[in-house]
Amino acid sequence: MANFFECLYFLHNLEKKRMSQIWNEEELGQYWSVTFEELELLKTKPQKHHLVFCMKLKYYQYYGVFPGNEKELSDIPLQYISEQLDVSNNIFLYEWESRTARRHRQEILTFLNIRKLDSKDRIELINWLIEEIFPKGISSTEAFNHILDWLYQNKIQRLTVFQVEKIIITSYSRFREVLFGEISKGVCKESKTLIDYCLEDKNELINFSFLKSDPGRVSLDSVLKELEKLEFINCLQIPEQKLSSLNPKIMNHMRSKALSETAWEIKRHPPTIRYALMSVFFYTKQSEIIDGLIELLIQIIHRLSVKAEKKVFKILMQDFRKVYGKNTLLGRIAEASLNNPDSPVREVVYPIAGVQTLSNLVKEYKSSGKGYQKDVHRNIRSSYGSHYRRMVPKILGSITFCSNNIMHQPILDALRWLENHKNSNTQYYYLYDNIPIDGIVRPKDYEIIIETDDKGEKKINRINYEICVLQALREKLRCKEIWVKGADKYRNPDQDLPQDFNTNREFYYKDLGITQDIQEFIDTIKGNMHQALYSLDKSIPDNKQLRLLSRNKNNISLSPLTEQPEPGNINKMKGQIQSVWPMTSLLDILKEADMRIGFTECFKTQRSSERLNRDELQKRLLLGLYGLGTNTGLKRISAGRHGVNYKELLHVRKFYIYKTALREAISKVANAIFKIRNPDIWGEGTTACASDSKKFGSWDQNLMTEWHIRYGGRGVMIYWHVEKKSTCIYSQFKRCSSSEVASMIEGVLRHCTEMAIDKQYVDTHGQSEVAFAFSYLLGFNLMPRLKNIAKQKLYLPDIGLAEDFKNITPILTRPINWELIAQQYDQMVQYTTALKQGTADPEAILRRFTKGNITHPTYRALSELGKAVKTIFLCKYLEKEELRREIHEGLNVVENWNSANSFIFFGKGGEVATNRLEDQELSVLSLHLVQICLVYVNTLMIQQIISTEEWKHILTSEDYRALSPLIYAHVNPYGVFELDMNERLSITGS
Repeated sequence: MANFFECLYFLHNLEKKRMSQIWNEEELGQYWSVTFEELELLKTKPQKHHLVFCMKLKYYQYYGVFPGNEKELSDIPLQYISEQLDVSNNIFLYEWESRTARRHRQEILTFLNIRKLDSKDRIELINWLIEEIFPKGISSTEAFNHILDWLYQNKIQRLTVFQVEKIIITSYSRFREVLFGEISKGVCKESKTLIDYCLEDKNELINFSFLKSDPGRVSLDSVLKELEKLEFINCLQIPEQKLSSLNPKIMNHMRSKALSETAWEIKRHPPTIRYALMSVFFYTKQSEIIDGLIELLIQIIHRLSVKAEKKVFKILMQDFRKVYGKNTLLGRIAEASLNNPDSPVREVVYPIAGVQTLSNLVKEYKSSGKGYQKDVHRNIRSSYGSHYRRMVPKILGSITFCSNNIMHQPILDALRWLENHKNSNTQYYYLYDNIPIDGIVRPKDYEIIIETDDKGEKKINRINYEICVLQALREKLRCKEIWVKGADKYRNPDQDLPQDFNTNREFYYKDLGITQDIQEFIDTIKGNMHQALYSLDKSIPDNKQLRLLSRNKNNISLSPLTEQPEPGNINKMKGQIQSVWPMTSLLDILKEADMRIGFTECFKTQRSSERLNRDELQKRLLLGLYGLGTNTGLKRISAGRHGVNYKELLHVRKFYIYKTALREAISKVANAIFKIRNPDIWGEGTTACASDSKKFGSWDQNLMTEWHIRYGGRGVMIYWHVEKKSTCIYSQFKRCSSSEVASMIEGVLRHCTEMAIDKQYVDTHGQSEVAFAFSYLLGFNLMPRLKNIAKQKLYLPDIGLAEDFKNITPILTRPINWELIAQQYDQMVQYTTALKQGTADPEAILRRFTKGNITHPTYRALSELGKAVKTIFLCKYLEKEELRREIHEGLNVVENWNSANSFIFFGKGGEVATNRLEDQELSVLSLHLVQICLVYVNTLMIQQIISTEEWKHILTSEDYRALSPLIYAHVNPYGVFELDMNERLSITGS
């Protein structure tokens, strides 16, 4: 651990030195000006030491540490102080470790009133860490810099690394002890008994393994099992108030620790730790179960309708024949009937339309009219009444539904009515029984749902009513107009917003970089719209690739991009790489990347102590990550010639490989790639990123796996964010039906690399009007490749401006509703702040802004703002071929990344072969890590080849344009898995 802190301390100082290289006049005057008192201090020193003494003094005042040698001093402050003292800036003769140097340091400390840390200061520092630092979720390793800052602010001399390490260990241990004690104290005796009971894995009813398990596939059985878990957790009395105030990082760490251990291992902990860990587990599991139940409920209701429609459609299609020219046919029949009103049908109608044609007409009518809807509803009723109906009373008894909007009160009233009548055997209820109908039964379903008895009284069947309630509930749950108490994803939408927004409004506006003056905001967008429309209108006569057509739809005709010249030397370069590094093992590439970057240092044990030798741990981690990232599995990897068995790999996977560590390792590798790139080869650093999803097959006994509408087959989606030179900076594991817009925004905001994203390329599914609005407010440019470009329309900035843009009249539409934007401006900024600050998941926030919730005023305002921003983008997109090419090239990069997935993730047919959500996520993140390590090593290989004299003048501009480090013809991921930690790839450079 001491070595780690030494490294951390070095990086801390190195970062400060790097930041000090550029100084302006104001900063020099503020931090490097010598005062009168400091000049007086120099009188006791020989003139040859004046400059060095002053530099050490000012350096300590700014950084809190002394410089180790002259190399740590920046030239600009050195020159600035030498001019003040009127002496030469030559300090190379000074002996930095001499007795004189030590005396100088002591005199500076005395002059600045810097004292040594005493016992009182130590207690104060430890208490400060316990009360102020660790409760914020700051880990023990991250606390190092905070201690340095505290020492500097309190004018205390810098401590040794060993002293800081000891203070951190002591304070973190006490913090955990206090925290666990407070949580455990809030658990009552009866709850402790129940916790001990569930830890006895011999119990067949409720045990820890059962409670840890994820929900199964969408089925009634899964619902009943999740309800059983929830019922047990609801019996516990855990300190919810204390747990709700915990920092999410602390909560996730404790939850991960509980999940990584078996019931036997948790029982071995002292009671305080055991009950604290289990309380956190149950608290988070409760929200997780409720969210899972809502997902199951939504999908079951949807599945009822889909299956019923498929069944009816299949029956109808068996003998269905579509009749063409119906209008002409019916006109002729009507004319013949009027001309021969008394003649038989056989003589008048049959000569025009035969028996078969009329039969087909009747079937077509039944398949599209009320008859079809009745058949669908009959099938839904049959499936629900005979099977799924058992879940309704249990769900209503276990989950509390709420709403902040009085418009949706009828649904809540209907749910309460069902709860109150759950024991009733009455089959029909009359409408005069005060049963909620408005807002429950859709007007188009009245004829199907509401029946009339012999006396003319309207009544409704109990089962039909329950189906209507569930369908209405599903629609409002999806857009969070109805929320669930105790849930996380489906919690009160007001909790998604920053609770201190009104107090810190000015800070949040400034953080987003937007003005609080709504008129200024609107005028800026109006001006940009007018300029973009004018520029496009002016370019139309000379734009040979764009044609605007005057018809009802598909008004835009855009020529495909012209083909670019083929790069002539890329294949030759790839051949050179293959000859220098033939059939390089993918495992060796992963090892080489770690040897140079040290990403395995990110993987710390989730236990309280670490006993494995770091070298041995590194070897096991590389094998484990390779097994997960290639999908070959740990068992097959353990069969290789490396001396590590299956149980050892399983131990590492269980306690060292987890989501947070993998994301940290990926970030470290990505930053290393940015650092090693040669600008002469790859160009300057980019701020552009492309994102797209790829479907992976997966097991289906879980809630994540869904049938994909576009690609077909069951599976999951991985959403990648890849910058223009093939470095993937973020990945997400998603359902097939999840919002790509939410995934796009999350990647831009949550990636932990040094890259600043200014442009985001997406395909059609990654954009929407709401996405354009949020991207503008968040400060990046959304740049989609639009498949439906022919149907796009341009909005006007103001009324009466259509005449100013006559060349683009066919694609112009109405003006933007600026009044609506002005009314909802503060709300839009509030939701944008929630996205940036991470108070809620982007998908949870964007769930409110879908077409199912079109009446929401903030959604309508975001749509208007999005239309304005999209108009500006479309004008540039239609006008400039280079922009279209830039977007196309960016998306080609992410598609190339997707194609490489199959090469690396080759095990088990490329299918995610597990039903556990945690294992699924780890497989995807491990794939990301292995593939980005391949990019890192390939970058070094390409640079080594191109830097030779032979290649310096061979590559053309077209070759550099097509150059990509994501190549794998020279890589072998198969064969016997060997890992020799003493062998390295013959790559020069760093």
